Amino acid sequence: MKVEVRYYTRSGNTKKLAEAIAKAVGVEAKTVDEPLREDVDVLFLGSSVYAYGVDDNVKKFISNINVKVGKVVNFSTAALVKSTYKQVGKLLAEKGIKQAEEEFYCKGSFSFMHKGKPDEKDCMAAAVFAKKVIS
Repeated sequence: MKVEVRYYTRSGNTKKLAEAIAKAVGVEAKTVDEPLREDVDVLFLGSSVYAYGVDDNVKKFISNINVKVGKVVNFSTAALVKSTYKQVGKLLAEKGIKQAEEEFYCKGSFSFMHKGKPDEKDCMAAAVFAKKVIS
């Protein structure tokens, strides 16, 4: 099974999850600046919410996908909004790419809110989640 991990982060919160997921599934976490170069069965795609929306870098990454993707598994962090699942799903649907029903979300630290999140426990949970998805 071919698995890839891509993410976008400004604060480092989503990067922590991406690295935990990548380690759990035996691949390298890469930013959305690096396009997919070959077909993948599972793409773990990490993003955050900035001003109530998904960053333009994530939108650009999705719009530039030109390989076959079996399914995209969303993971995200945010201080206020629940997750990026619906927003990313809409973008994927426009490209005809399937989004998995399962997702991983946890709070991310921002300013004085949720200090230290995601923490080690969140990263461990993300790793367990990723292993379950590919098993």
